[in-house]
Amino acid sequence: MILFLIGLASGIVSGMGMGGGTILIPGLIFLAGVPQHLAQSVNLSVFFPASICALWIHTKNKHVRYKLALKIILVGVIGSLIGSIIAVSMSTQILRKMFGIFILAMGIYELFRKPKSKGKK
Repeated sequence: MILFLIGLASGIVSGMGMGGGTILIPGLIFLAGVPQHLAQSVNLSVFFPASICALWIHTKNKHVRYKLALKIILVGVIGSLIGSIIAVSMSTQILRKMFGIFILAMGIYELFRKPKSKGKK
């Protein structure tokens, strides 16, 4: 049942475009006892079908900028290859700390960032 709830919460957050891994990875580690490397690999496996569903809805509502997305995808693929090589060579403890620091930094950023004015896109 706990895996169902973790998956549901992760899917909802993922569908909103906020990154379901922020729920899925800590949920798997702390609630299901899954090792860090395995939790991150499960996150990557879950990400693909969840993102396809979210992309379909956002495309249907005309919220996708294809030229911008293509540029980010190309560079993101290179970054993901580099990140994967680095992650598999790290110890679980270092990887866990880096993930925690990243989540903390993103949380602090979100708390203190200035909202965009409504007239700009």
